[in-house]
Amino acid sequence: MSKDQKFETQAIRTQIESTHAQEHSTPMYLTSSFTYTDAEEMRASFAGENDRHIYSRFSNPNYQELIDKLCQMEGAEAGYVFATGMAAIFSTFAALTKTGDHIISCRSIFGSTHTVFTKIFPKWNIETSYVEVDNSAGWESAVQPNSKIFYLETPTNPGVDLVDLEAASTFCKKHNLILIVDNCFATPYLQQPIKFGADLVIHSATKFIDGQGRVMGGITVGRKDLIEEIYAFSRSTGPALSPFNAWVLSKSLETLAVRMDRHCNNALKLAEFLSDHTEVEWVKYPGLKSHPQYEIAQKQMNAGGAVVAFGVKGGLEKGRSFLNKLKMCSLTANLGDSRTIATHPSSTTHAKLSEEERQKVGINPELIRISVGLEHIDDIISDIQQALAQG
Repeated sequence: MSKDQKFETQAIRTQIESTHAQEHSTPMYLTSSFTYTDAEEMRASFAGENDRHIYSRFSNPNYQELIDKLCQMEGAEAGYVFATGMAAIFSTFAALTKTGDHIISCRSIFGSTHTVFTKIFPKWNIETSYVEVDNSAGWESAVQPNSKIFYLETPTNPGVDLVDLEAASTFCKKHNLILIVDNCFATPYLQQPIKFGADLVIHSATKFIDGQGRVMGGITVGRKDLIEEIYAFSRSTGPALSPFNAWVLSKSLETLAVRMDRHCNNALKLAEFLSDHTEVEWVKYPGLKSHPQYEIAQKQMNAGGAVVAFGVKGGLEKGRSFLNKLKMCSLTANLGDSRTIATHPSSTTHAKLSEEERQKVGINPELIRISVGLEHIDDIISDIQQALAQG
């Protein structure tokens, strides 16, 4: 596939080689293992002297096609695929850290990632310090002699705050830190953190990469030397993606661009509508000029994404009433679906955080997160409008 071709073309035309059947669409390789013509070929495969597949716990043609596509999209050297987004996060950090290491993380992260950092890694004497997304002085004060990784989400979940990737890269180079970016909200169509200096990029492919709420998956791409460490860890520990899910996700990437265009257009119109609504306290969306980091969004994102955060006047009870009055929008903790989804983060996705921790990252009781889907925008707005009116 030519590197001169555009993003959309690469997403569709990047495929593994056809079999003897000359199929147009890549087949599913639903096999646990692979055979060899003779003992020498088998020996060479296990010794890593050829690129033959061995066992689907860590190697499969469907995995390779998905990895190849994401690496092209993100500008990465190599990658590895996992059963879920959290498997990608856990395995990446477990592979790259050891007892006594220190992680610096932006405070606004997914609730389960927070649990890994605060409940699981401390068992192995791996500690995490949290910093604010917009306070570079706080980043400096968090650095310790044993600091190994700087981890961030941008846009963040669920408050859609942004981190300046160039500033984060400069900070990491100064202190010899590995910069890992969760790019789930933006997708590689809207943002490529490696271009701004990130070493690794992580995706929960369950979200916008799948795009239709069907399968789960996770992906880490980036520097080849770091991926080799992640591969070695994961080959033995087995957080494997299924070949079927890899096939679905690779096909899903063929429509990522057109889906994200629609997601972003709908989200901007919804954010503008909410900004003028009398029952709404505040709205945050990277595509609005009122967003605190709007200039950063203009620098590092191609559009504002699909997630809108807003606060309903009246606090917790009004927020719950709003959710109960929705007729079309789905109530679920997922996001990145073709269907519009409404979530109350403080009681669902981030319920494991203490009230104090939620307040520090702006997850207030009135906060509603909308993952804007692909329905007609008039129908999305109509449903949200009637729910606000009945509040």
